[in-house]
Amino acid sequence: MFEKMNYTGTKEEQYGMVIRQLKELSHEVKKQVTILSNASALLGSFLQDINWVGFYVYEHGQLWLGPFQGLPACTQIPMGKGVCGTAAQQRKTIVVPNVHEFPGHIACDAASKSEIVIPIVVSGELYGVLDIDSPIENRFDTVDQECLEQFVKILASFLGDNL
Repeated sequence: MFEKMNYTGTKEEQYGMVIRQLKELSHEVKKQVTILSNASALLGSFLQDINWVGFYVYEHGQLWLGPFQGLPACTQIPMGKGVCGTAAQQRKTIVVPNVHEFPGHIACDAASKSEIVIPIVVSGELYGVLDIDSPIENRFDTVDQECLEQFVKILASFLGDNL
């Protein structure tokens, strides 16, 4: 679905390169939507075996669709609903090896089989979530989780600079 860039080295080294690219793309950028757009495109071009990557932004008590790469998606998600709403409400990363086994899963793309959702917290407040779906079960491992959490931490620092 996405044109993939060629990254070399270990998985951790590849994620390190993506994080450096995020920093370069976000340095001195003053618009949050621009930062999120480039971040979704960057992850979309880097990650293998995914069919959706993007952001939901928290506003007025629910999550609203933000910049993404993939098929059209759900436009709003209530807090506590689905993987995104649950991760946002709990403010913790959720890795779902098989989305069909997650109670209340919201199926925006029937091809999705696994998912990772990472809350974005800026200045102690929920900003939104990073949501990544894959058409492969068990796609996301602990290295993905740790590195994507680091990616989100760096992203949050740039978003916080532009509040």
